[in-house]
Amino acid sequence: MKINTARFGEIEIEEERIFDFKLPIIGFGELRKFVIVDVNQDSFFKWLQSTEDPSLAFPIISVFGMNVDYSIDLPDEVVEKLGISDVEQLLVMNIASIPQDNPQGTTINLLAPLVFNLNTHVAGQVILSGSGYDISFPLFKSN
Repeated sequence: MKINTARFGEIEIEEERIFDFKLPIIGFGELRKFVIVDVNQDSFFKWLQSTEDPSLAFPIISVFGMNVDYSIDLPDEVVEKLGISDVEQLLVMNIASIPQDNPQGTTINLLAPLVFNLNTHVAGQVILSGSGYDISFPLFKSN
């Protein structure tokens, strides 16, 4: 399947790589179909591209494996809605905000991670209420 994107032009994706967001991305509730695009294999960043809106792509990153103290506890209703039966089937990513004029000022939304069920291809943005996590966690330490 080919999709047109504002950022990457026309790209070819396999339909089975499309995730159905059962828990929509905050502020984008009308958009449910997204694909993870890996533009640069050497980068920590990937892109979450809407298949319904060519202009919408979020930079995303997994903080696991980085030097960030982060763990998530998913509420039972999220586990049920996303059909989670095994943590091995999960991919957790966080939306990044990268200032064009200052990439060193990149922040990550730790409060509302994106949770992907790799087996069923459903996903959702989950707010970790009461976690103490921030929506603007600095990726790089300032000197």
